[in-house]
Amino acid sequence: MDTHTNSTGLTQFLRRIAGGRVLAALAFAFVLIAGVVTFRSMPVDAFPDVTPTLVQVFTETEGLAPEEVERYVTFPVETSMNGMPRLQEVRSTSNFGLSVVNIYFEDGVDIYWARQLVGERLQQAREEIPEGFGDPGMGPITTGLGQVLFYFLDTSDEAIDGVELRTIQDWQVKFDLQTVRGVTEVLSLGGFEQQYQINVRPDALLRYGLAIGDIVEAVEENNGNAGAQFLIENSEQYTVRAVGLAQGIHDLSDIIVKVEDGVPVRVRDIANIEIGGAPRQGLATMDGKGEVVAGLVL
Repeated sequence: MDTHTNSTGLTQFLRRIAGGRVLAALAFAFVLIAGVVTFRSMPVDAFPDVTPTLVQVFTETEGLAPEEVERYVTFPVETSMNGMPRLQEVRSTSNFGLSVVNIYFEDGVDIYWARQLVGERLQQAREEIPEGFGDPGMGPITTGLGQVLFYFLDTSDEAIDGVELRTIQDWQVKFDLQTVRGVTEVLSLGGFEQQYQINVRPDALLRYGLAIGDIVEAVEENNGNAGAQFLIENSEQYTVRAVGLAQGIHDLSDIIVKVEDGVPVRVRDIANIEIGGAPRQGLATMDGKGEVVAGLVL
């Protein structure tokens, strides 16, 4: 009787061990399969992006002091963003000639949905900003960890200056890189942005009784093309258009500002026109050898 009882207890003990092993094996298999599935679907990045959902609004304001930028540009943009769903906080920076408003949303908010909300509120902000004080716009769809490439342009041709090198960056290299999949923006650094500069001579303004505003108005009105419908002649249709878009220094020089005693006063009579670089707040250097033109890919 005792032998039979011991045999039965041993059998039950062995069955329990076998059942535990099966459960352990099943649990191990489940964890293994779940780990493989998670690993295959998990986004892999060398530097995981832990930045919050952020939409930036930039406004360039030419010649305004930080106090004016804050009052007339930054404040209207900030107030128009209040009350948006899932908004976390709004921060801003007002610099000389530039307003930056950072709009933070809660974690998990879709960036495209957030930008849609901000874009709708920007229409309200534009109505409150005085005319000529800048037009706010959203920054690129990227984060602080979105910088993937930093490059610079160099040339051995001494005839190519910073203006021409920056023009190559802005109109050739930049556009080609923006066609690459995943690239949202290419920023240009260094050099000079090319401008057609009309340097007015003050003595000429006094001589002809003109003001700076007269020259600005004349250049704006005489620098553009216009359509004029069409003419039909001999059963053929001819498109009529007025071509007035300035193509260079010569066209700008011939613009008439006023007519005095039947004699036209042109821009070249009161100003010197040349190609130059736009005023800048900084520059880019490399290896301590001087200035370069660089690009930053986001």
